[in-house]
Amino acid sequence: MKRKLIDKIKPKSGKDLFFDYVRLARIKQWLKNFFIFAPLIFSHHLLDFEKVKIEFIAFLSFSLVASSIYVINDIADRESDRAHPVKRNRPIASGRVKVWQGLLFSISLFVVGFALVLQLPLKAGLLIILYFLLMLLYSFKLKQIVLVDVFVIAIGFMFRVLVVAYAINVVVSKWLFITTLFLSLFLAISKRRMELYFSIQNPNSGLTEQRKVLDEYNIKFTDQMLGIAAGGAVISYALYTISERTVSLFKTEALIYTTVFVLYGIFRYMYLIYQKKSGENPTDVILGDIGIIANIFLWLIACIVIIYRWQILKFLGIEF
Repeated sequence: MKRKLIDKIKPKSGKDLFFDYVRLARIKQWLKNFFIFAPLIFSHHLLDFEKVKIEFIAFLSFSLVASSIYVINDIADRESDRAHPVKRNRPIASGRVKVWQGLLFSISLFVVGFALVLQLPLKAGLLIILYFLLMLLYSFKLKQIVLVDVFVIAIGFMFRVLVVAYAINVVVSKWLFITTLFLSLFLAISKRRMELYFSIQNPNSGLTEQRKVLDEYNIKFTDQMLGIAAGGAVISYALYTISERTVSLFKTEALIYTTVFVLYGIFRYMYLIYQKKSGENPTDVILGDIGIIANIFLWLIACIVIIYRWQILKFLGIEF
């Protein structure tokens, strides 16, 4: 009876329906796709209009394809989402958007994203399609396999970096690549930790039924993994800034000083996890904390000033 009532729920207006589709696409999650712009900045091509244009196409294509997967994931999890105190309000789980409507929306997102893929170099396009297939497999199977679930999420972030590297034909530093791996593992593990913490604090929430893989984790184990991932991210980034290739490319060792922002970002995020009990949704944590937002902004400015210092001085009319 309850199921029938849920299925009969209708959006109140066209505006409500529009926002339901925006929620389905999880536009907020596109923040994660800004990883795509890292190779552009660190390859010294930020001022190259053609490469910036290609990067934007790659960003938009990747985002639309990722959104199509989010919709499929919501369809696959609609039954378990209804047992979750927050996720039960998602458009499909609540019944405001029908399953067939969600499928049609997902296909539309993929088609538009794929149309943009065709404008990218072959390797970059194939990598986006491979990402789609991997995330599809994740939605239906891999997210229920302990450790594989967090590594698949990390691989998804690495795909973002590689897509643009192929799109603008640059070589990504191996240290920057490893930094992305550790950082994405850090975010994925923190998400699992907080899901586990929430399920322990709210045993009747239905979260463990929704995500069976949580039975394979415990707080101590996730804390140990978080420590390793956090340390690995900071050390690999520091080694990237002083690597021979980096120093040779940027003609300076000053990039090492930006490590302080990476340290602060990691520590701030861990503070929010352990002290504020946040972290179930990394995107919400980042967007909702002024300290992290300011830190990312300052890190970005510092990197741009160090890498593009001569272009900036020339623009300002200062000659040396």
